[in-house]
Amino acid sequence: MKRMANVLVMDPVPLMHHGEVLWRNGKRLCDIRAASYGHTVGGAVGLTMLVDNEPITKDYMASGEWQVEIVDELYPCKVSLAPFYDPKNLRVRM
Repeated sequence: MKRMANVLVMDPVPLMHHGEVLWRNGKRLCDIRAASYGHTVGGAVGLTMLVDNEPITKDYMASGEWQVEIVDELYPCKVSLAPFYDPKNLRVRM
């Protein structure tokens, strides 16, 4: 199964560009397709295409221990199917 997802590195220092490896529960899962620094969320953000044999659901997202590999070091991260900043477009509707 495939799903597009957002990635947020929990450490504000490392930067992502693209091509970094995303790990779930110690297993290499996929790579970051596009990335930048998210000043509004306080860390590097990226987009990835999750590809796994399991169905990619909210439970799948919540049950995993997620890490991103940046320059041979693993950093904890959040992975979400929804955007991290203003997911309901409330700021746009003001």
